[in-house]
Amino acid sequence: MKCKILHASILVDAEISGCEIILPSDVVVARSFAANADHETVGADACPSDAMILDAGDETVARIGACFAQARTVIWNGPLGAFELEPFDRATNATAQAAATLTKLGRLISVAGGGDTVAALNRAGAARDFTYISTAGGAFLEWMEGKNLPSVAALIT
Repeated sequence: MKCKILHASILVDAEISGCEIILPSDVVVARSFAANADHETVGADACPSDAMILDAGDETVARIGACFAQARTVIWNGPLGAFELEPFDRATNATAQAAATLTKLGRLISVAGGGDTVAALNRAGAARDFTYISTAGGAFLEWMEGKNLPSVAALIT
């Protein structure tokens, strides 16, 4: 019950601030965590009980790409799937390339942070085209929230 309340609270807060949260509409599932494992795409609410979600599906990727095309700034933290394993890297690679292309065209400011994010963007060949990439992960997100970070404060004083 606690997760549902938190989830609803996040969605309400996002709506109030005019922020769209994109939840997957389709997902790629497999029964083993291995490269090239047998897999299928199902609705986000239809993951079989004996399977695990390893990536976002094509419908979700298209929706994210459409949002990127309308955005002026994207802040990215975390890959969309098990980016280390083919074919579960497709969603991360496709969305990373979409953001990188829009950034190269001068239509998007793309900011990313976190160790896995950096690894995923490098693997996708998109990192060099992002506007800014931080390896700070959690500290990056806290900085984006406007929190005072001791290391940054020490540089300012």
